[in-house]
Amino acid sequence: MVERIRHDAPVLVIGLGRFGAATAGQLQRQGREVLGVDEDPALVQKWADRITHTVQADARSIDALQQIGAQDFSIAVVATGSSIESSVLITANLVDLKVPQIWAKAISQSHGKILARIGANHVIYPEREAGERVAHLVSGRMIDFIEFDDDFVLVKMYPPKAIRGLSLTDSQVRTKYNITVVGVKSPGKPFTYATEQTVVSNHDLIICSGTEKDIDRFASLDD
Repeated sequence: MVERIRHDAPVLVIGLGRFGAATAGQLQRQGREVLGVDEDPALVQKWADRITHTVQADARSIDALQQIGAQDFSIAVVATGSSIESSVLITANLVDLKVPQIWAKAISQSHGKILARIGANHVIYPEREAGERVAHLVSGRMIDFIEFDDDFVLVKMYPPKAIRGLSLTDSQVRTKYNITVVGVKSPGKPFTYATEQTVVSNHDLIICSGTEKDIDRFASLDD
Protein backbone atom coordinates (compact mmCIF):
# COMPACT_ATOMS: atom_id res chain seq x y z
CA MET A 1 0.00 0.00 0.00
CA VAL A 2 1.35 3.44 -0.98
CA GLU A 3 1.92 5.68 2.03
CA ARG A 4 -0.18 8.81 1.88
CA ILE A 5 1.79 12.03 2.24
CA ARG A 6 0.46 14.48 4.84
CA HIS A 7 -0.88 17.71 3.38
CA ASP A 8 1.28 19.67 5.83
CA ALA A 9 4.44 17.58 5.38
CA PRO A 10 7.76 19.49 5.50
CA VAL A 11 9.24 20.34 2.10
CA LEU A 12 12.85 20.26 0.93
CA VAL A 13 13.57 23.02 -1.61
CA ILE A 14 16.89 22.73 -3.45
CA GLY A 15 17.98 25.92 -5.19
CA LEU A 16 17.15 29.36 -3.78
CA GLY A 17 17.16 31.37 -7.00
CA ARG A 18 13.99 33.23 -8.05
CA PHE A 19 11.84 30.16 -8.62
CA GLY A 20 13.06 28.22 -5.59
CA ALA A 21 12.86 31.23 -3.28
CA ALA A 22 9.34 32.06 -4.47
CA THR A 23 8.26 28.45 -3.89
CA ALA A 24 9.87 28.28 -0.44
CA GLY A 25 8.42 31.65 0.56
CA GLN A 26 4.89 30.68 -0.46
CA LEU A 27 5.14 27.36 1.37
CA GLN A 28 6.32 29.22 4.47
CA ARG A 29 3.33 31.59 4.24
CA GLN A 30 1.07 28.55 4.07
CA GLY A 31 2.49 27.39 7.38
CA ARG A 32 4.67 24.62 5.97
CA GLU A 33 8.05 23.73 7.40
CA VAL A 34 10.69 24.31 4.71
CA LEU A 35 14.37 23.42 4.42
CA GLY A 36 16.00 25.56 1.75
CA VAL A 37 19.29 24.33 0.29
CA ASP A 38 21.77 26.16 -1.93
CA GLU A 39 25.52 26.05 -2.43
CA ASP A 40 25.67 29.87 -2.64
CA PRO A 41 26.27 31.20 0.90
CA ALA A 42 24.84 34.61 -0.02
CA LEU A 43 21.46 33.09 -1.00
CA VAL A 44 21.42 30.90 2.08
CA GLN A 45 22.06 33.94 4.28
CA LYS A 46 19.45 36.02 2.42
CA TRP A 47 16.72 33.49 3.11
CA ALA A 48 17.82 32.42 6.60
CA ASP A 49 15.27 34.64 8.34
CA ARG A 50 12.44 34.12 5.82
CA ILE A 51 11.97 30.34 5.78
CA THR A 52 12.10 27.73 8.53
CA HIS A 53 15.61 26.42 7.87
CA THR A 54 18.35 27.08 5.34
CA VAL A 55 21.59 25.23 4.81
CA GLN A 56 24.57 25.59 2.48
CA ALA A 57 25.25 22.30 0.72
CA ASP A 58 26.09 20.88 -2.70
CA ALA A 59 23.03 18.76 -3.50
CA ARG A 60 24.89 17.14 -6.39
CA SER A 61 26.58 15.05 -3.70
CA ILE A 62 24.37 12.31 -2.30
CA ASP A 63 26.52 12.29 0.85
CA ALA A 64 25.78 15.99 1.40
CA LEU A 65 22.05 15.32 0.97
CA GLN A 66 22.19 12.50 3.50
CA GLN A 67 23.99 14.75 5.98
CA ILE A 68 21.19 17.32 5.85
CA GLY A 69 18.53 14.60 6.18
CA ALA A 70 17.05 14.75 2.68
CA GLN A 71 15.99 11.10 2.99
CA ASP A 72 13.61 12.06 5.82
CA PHE A 73 11.50 14.33 3.58
CA SER A 74 8.38 13.14 1.78
CA ILE A 75 8.41 16.05 -0.69
CA ALA A 76 11.31 17.71 -2.48
CA VAL A 77 11.42 20.52 -5.05
CA VAL A 78 14.45 20.69 -7.37
CA ALA A 79 14.50 24.37 -8.29
CA THR A 80 18.07 24.70 -9.53
CA GLY A 81 18.77 27.15 -12.32
CA SER A 82 20.01 26.68 -15.84
CA SER A 83 22.41 23.75 -15.31
CA ILE A 84 20.69 20.67 -16.72
CA GLU A 85 23.49 18.42 -15.47
CA SER A 86 23.09 19.62 -11.87
CA SER A 87 19.32 19.33 -12.01
CA VAL A 88 19.47 15.76 -13.32
CA LEU A 89 22.12 14.70 -10.80
CA ILE A 90 20.21 16.18 -7.84
CA THR A 91 16.97 14.54 -8.97
CA ALA A 92 18.73 11.19 -9.37
CA ASN A 93 20.16 11.55 -5.85
CA LEU A 94 16.69 12.17 -4.42
CA VAL A 95 15.35 9.12 -6.28
CA ASP A 96 18.19 7.03 -4.83
CA LEU A 97 17.31 8.36 -1.36
CA LYS A 98 13.72 7.20 -2.01
CA VAL A 99 12.07 10.61 -1.52
CA PRO A 100 8.43 9.75 -2.39
CA GLN A 101 7.42 12.94 -4.20
CA ILE A 102 9.86 14.91 -6.33
CA TRP A 103 8.95 18.12 -8.17
CA ALA A 104 11.65 19.22 -10.61
CA LYS A 105 12.02 22.40 -12.66
CA ALA A 106 12.86 21.94 -16.34
CA ILE A 107 14.11 24.55 -18.81
CA SER A 108 13.28 22.61 -21.97
CA GLN A 109 11.14 19.72 -23.20
CA SER A 110 14.16 17.41 -23.52
CA HIS A 111 15.32 18.35 -20.01
CA GLY A 112 11.85 17.53 -18.69
CA LYS A 113 11.82 14.14 -20.40
CA ILE A 114 15.12 13.21 -18.76
CA LEU A 115 13.84 14.28 -15.33
CA ALA A 116 10.67 12.23 -15.76
CA ARG A 117 12.60 9.17 -16.92
CA ILE A 118 14.94 9.16 -13.95
CA GLY A 119 12.05 9.39 -11.50
CA ALA A 120 10.73 12.93 -11.01
CA ASN A 121 7.01 12.61 -10.21
CA HIS A 122 6.19 16.12 -11.41
CA VAL A 123 8.08 18.19 -13.99
CA ILE A 124 7.51 21.95 -13.94
CA TYR A 125 8.15 24.35 -16.83
CA PRO A 126 7.77 27.72 -15.05
CA GLU A 127 9.01 29.97 -17.86
CA ARG A 128 7.01 28.23 -20.59
CA GLU A 129 3.86 27.98 -18.48
CA ALA A 130 4.09 31.61 -17.42
CA GLY A 131 4.54 32.67 -21.04
CA GLU A 132 1.56 30.64 -22.24
CA ARG A 133 -0.60 31.99 -19.42
CA VAL A 134 0.32 35.61 -20.15
CA ALA A 135 -0.36 35.08 -23.86
CA HIS A 136 -3.93 34.07 -23.03
CA LEU A 137 -4.46 36.86 -20.50
CA VAL A 138 -3.32 39.68 -22.80
CA SER A 139 -6.37 39.01 -24.98
CA GLY A 140 -8.16 41.27 -22.49
CA ARG A 141 -11.26 39.20 -21.71
CA MET A 142 -9.57 36.47 -19.66
CA ILE A 143 -8.60 37.34 -16.10
CA ASP A 144 -7.14 34.02 -15.04
CA PHE A 145 -6.17 30.89 -16.93
CA ILE A 146 -5.30 27.40 -15.65
CA GLU A 147 -4.26 24.62 -18.03
CA PHE A 148 -4.30 20.94 -17.12
CA ASP A 149 -2.23 18.17 -18.72
CA ASP A 150 -4.96 16.81 -21.00
CA ASP A 151 -5.69 20.08 -22.90
CA PHE A 152 -8.44 20.91 -20.40
CA VAL A 153 -8.47 24.53 -19.26
CA LEU A 154 -10.34 26.52 -16.64
CA VAL A 155 -10.67 30.28 -17.04
CA LYS A 156 -12.13 33.28 -15.26
CA MET A 157 -13.30 35.80 -17.82
CA TYR A 158 -15.75 38.51 -18.79
CA PRO A 159 -18.71 37.07 -20.73
CA PRO A 160 -18.89 37.69 -24.47
CA LYS A 161 -21.81 39.83 -25.63
CA ALA A 162 -23.42 36.81 -27.33
CA ILE A 163 -24.40 35.24 -23.98
CA ARG A 164 -25.22 38.34 -21.91
CA GLY A 165 -28.81 38.78 -20.79
CA LEU A 166 -29.65 35.18 -21.68
CA SER A 167 -29.98 32.01 -19.66
CA LEU A 168 -27.34 29.38 -20.38
CA THR A 169 -30.07 27.29 -22.01
CA ASP A 170 -31.09 30.11 -24.36
CA SER A 171 -27.52 31.09 -25.25
CA GLN A 172 -26.72 27.43 -26.03
CA VAL A 173 -23.18 27.88 -24.73
CA ARG A 174 -22.42 24.18 -24.55
CA THR A 175 -23.78 23.22 -27.98
CA LYS A 176 -22.63 26.33 -29.89
CA TYR A 177 -19.19 26.81 -28.34
CA ASN A 178 -18.46 23.43 -26.73
CA ILE A 179 -17.61 24.99 -23.37
CA THR A 180 -19.18 24.73 -19.92
CA VAL A 181 -19.98 27.71 -17.71
CA VAL A 182 -19.14 26.35 -14.25
CA GLY A 183 -20.11 29.37 -12.19
CA VAL A 184 -20.91 33.07 -12.09
CA LYS A 185 -19.64 35.89 -9.86
CA SER A 186 -21.86 38.98 -9.84
CA PRO A 187 -20.60 42.27 -8.33
CA GLY A 188 -21.19 42.34 -4.58
CA LYS A 189 -22.52 38.78 -4.52
CA PRO A 190 -20.89 35.45 -3.66
CA PHE A 191 -19.80 32.98 -6.33
CA THR A 192 -22.65 30.70 -7.46
CA TYR A 193 -22.52 27.48 -9.45
CA ALA A 194 -24.22 27.82 -12.81
CA THR A 195 -27.42 26.01 -13.77
CA GLU A 196 -29.28 25.90 -17.07
CA GLN A 197 -31.44 28.78 -15.81
CA THR A 198 -28.51 31.02 -14.84
CA VAL A 199 -28.65 34.38 -16.63
CA VAL A 200 -25.32 36.08 -17.32
CA SER A 201 -25.34 39.89 -17.04
CA ASN A 202 -23.01 42.55 -18.45
CA HIS A 203 -21.02 42.97 -15.24
CA ASP A 204 -20.65 39.32 -14.25
CA LEU A 205 -17.48 37.27 -14.23
CA ILE A 206 -17.84 33.68 -15.40
CA ILE A 207 -15.79 30.55 -14.74
CA CYS A 208 -15.61 28.35 -17.86
CA SER A 209 -14.07 25.01 -18.72
CA GLY A 210 -13.26 23.34 -22.03
CA THR A 211 -10.39 22.63 -24.39
CA GLU A 212 -7.84 25.37 -24.97
CA LYS A 213 -8.95 25.80 -28.59
CA ASP A 214 -12.65 26.10 -27.69
CA ILE A 215 -11.98 28.49 -24.81
CA ASP A 216 -9.78 30.73 -27.01
CA ARG A 217 -12.48 30.81 -29.69
CA PHE A 218 -15.17 31.63 -27.10
CA ALA A 219 -13.04 34.38 -25.54
CA SER A 220 -12.42 35.99 -28.93
CA LEU A 221 -16.10 36.40 -29.85
CA ASP A 222 -16.77 39.97 -30.99
CA ASP A 223 -18.50 42.37 -28.62
